Amino acid sequence: MGMLPVIAGDLHVSIPAAGLLISAYAMGVLIGAPLLTLTTGRIDRRTLLIALMGIFTLGNALSAMAGGYWMLMAARVVTSFNHGAFFGVGSVVAASLVPPDKRAGAVAAMFTGLTVATIGGVPAATWVSEAVGWRTAFAGIAGVGAIAMLSLRLALPSLPADEGGDMRAELRVLTRGPVVMALALTTIGFGGVFTVFTYIVPILRDVTHGSTGYVTAMLMLFGVGATIGNGLGGRLADRSVERTLMTMLTIMALTLLAFTVLMQWPVTAAVAILVWGIASFAIVPPLQMRVMDAASDAPNLASAMNIGAFNLGNAIGAALGGGVIGAGLGLPTVSLAGAAMAAVALAMLLAFRRQPRAEVCPA
Repeated sequence: MGMLPVIAGDLHVSIPAAGLLISAYAMGVLIGAPLLTLTTGRIDRRTLLIALMGIFTLGNALSAMAGGYWMLMAARVVTSFNHGAFFGVGSVVAASLVPPDKRAGAVAAMFTGLTVATIGGVPAATWVSEAVGWRTAFAGIAGVGAIAMLSLRLALPSLPADEGGDMRAELRVLTRGPVVMALALTTIGFGGVFTVFTYIVPILRDVTHGSTGYVTAMLMLFGVGATIGNGLGGRLADRSVERTLMTMLTIMALTLLAFTVLMQWPVTAAVAILVWGIASFAIVPPLQMRVMDAASDAPNLASAMNIGAFNLGNAIGAALGGGVIGAGLGLPTVSLAGAAMAAVALAMLLAFRRQPRAEVCPA
């Protein structure tokens, strides 16, 4: 997101047009997740993860060499194809390498890369793009991808694919009520996060009246909270997925409700952003585990689709926040809308818990 102004200026397009590069990436995730997961079911898991990281590396290298807007658009779509399958299969692999009571913690450890990138990677890429150009930033990201490929080769053992799994079994689990409910919960729950986060910069500038340095610090603070929350959510979910989700969704809803007022002052806004970051990413490991448990006999596609559900939630949340702003309701109301989304997710979770136990068991 931080590179958009530089890209827009260099390619002579508007900021909204440059923003479509992010939308294209999200659509690529939704398409690539089922496509790559279904067509790679019999490939050794280590080999698959390395190949998926290779797609990421190739896509970023192509982005660095893109000569125009549409070439860059195509390169971003190529890059995105790996996203859902990589994190979906990676979640299943991580959970398979540890004892049953440590599975959520292992999934959280895998997602730590995303939260750490929020703290350091995004600001670094933004700085590089402004200092020496966005193509150099993408080239650097491609270099990181190459290092990740080598790390996967050295760190993971050979992991043969499940011989009993097949495409029909993976598709069949998506028709189960508990799996559909879990995917819907991910979409709505994480949608509440991005209803507000998409517009956090204008909120901090126009309502909190923060300087550029303050805004940057708050984005990093959110990343710190996200990293803390991700680890905390993994540990708590190993004890109880349901209780972790109920607690963190409640905290998120109340924090965003309070943020409608607290955003007026820099110190109180900072406290709210930290707590919100913790709660927002503490729901990630239990949301992923909920889907994997509901599709335990064929988890790969469902796990990948849940990554797509996170991205769908991002898009829905951004649209909701944009609609609130477009209606002239004011930036504080965006936080109220995010709180409402979190409350809806909490209500959905409570409703799902009342389902008869027989409906939760695999068919």
